[in-house]
Amino acid sequence: MAHHHPPDPGSRSGAEPDASGSDASDASDAADAAAIVRSRHEPAAFAEIFHRHFSAIHGYAARRLGADAADDIAAETFLAAFNKRGRFDPDRGTVRPWLYGIATRLIGLHRRTEGRRFRALARTPAEHVQHGHEDRVTARVTAGGAGADLADALARLPRGDRDVLLLVALADLTYEEVGQALGLKTGTVASRLHRARRRLRESLGGTNPALIVEETPA
Repeated sequence: MAHHHPPDPGSRSGAEPDASGSDASDASDAADAAAIVRSRHEPAAFAEIFHRHFSAIHGYAARRLGADAADDIAAETFLAAFNKRGRFDPDRGTVRPWLYGIATRLIGLHRRTEGRRFRALARTPAEHVQHGHEDRVTARVTAGGAGADLADALARLPRGDRDVLLLVALADLTYEEVGQALGLKTGTVASRLHRARRRLRESLGGTNPALIVEETPA
C-alpha cells in the first residue's frame, strides 16, 4: 500500500490569532458537519470527510507508530467514523477532533509498538532514518531533541497522559479539541498535559524538549 506523506504539522496553538484563519476554520468545520449529516442519507457524501482529513490522520498515526502501521490505522479510523456517522453530534464538537479521538483509541491498541518505535528512533541519528518522511519528522522531534532520554520518558508516560500530550504536540489540537477527542473535561486535559510535561522535564533533568508545546488554554 502506498504511503501518504502529509506536510509537517503547523502550530495553531502557538501562532498569533488570525481572524481570516479562524473564519476559514469555522467554514471548514461547518462543511464537515454538513457532509456528515448528508452522508446519513447519501453515503457517498462521506468521501468529502475522507479527502479533507485522511492525510492529517495518517500523518498523526505515522508519527506515533510509523508509516506502515499508519496505513491500517488511518483506514480503520475512517471505516469506524463512517459506521458511527449516525451518532456524530455537531452540537457537541467538530469532526476533526472526533476523527483524532477514533485514531487515538486505535493507536492505543498498539502502545507497545509505539514504545519500541520511540526508543528505536532515539537510537538512530535523524539523518540516518530511511523509513519515510514521517519517520524523519519524528526522529527530529525525539532523537534530534533529547534523544533516548526523551524517547524513554515518552514510552513510560501513562497512556492517557501521552495521548493528551501528543494530540497537542503532533495533531496541534487545542485543549477543548483534545477534550472532545478523548471525552474529557478541559480541566482534566490541562492537568494531564501539565503532569506529562512535568514528568518529561524531570526525566530530562529540567530540560524543556521541543516536543513539550507550551500552550495557554483558550
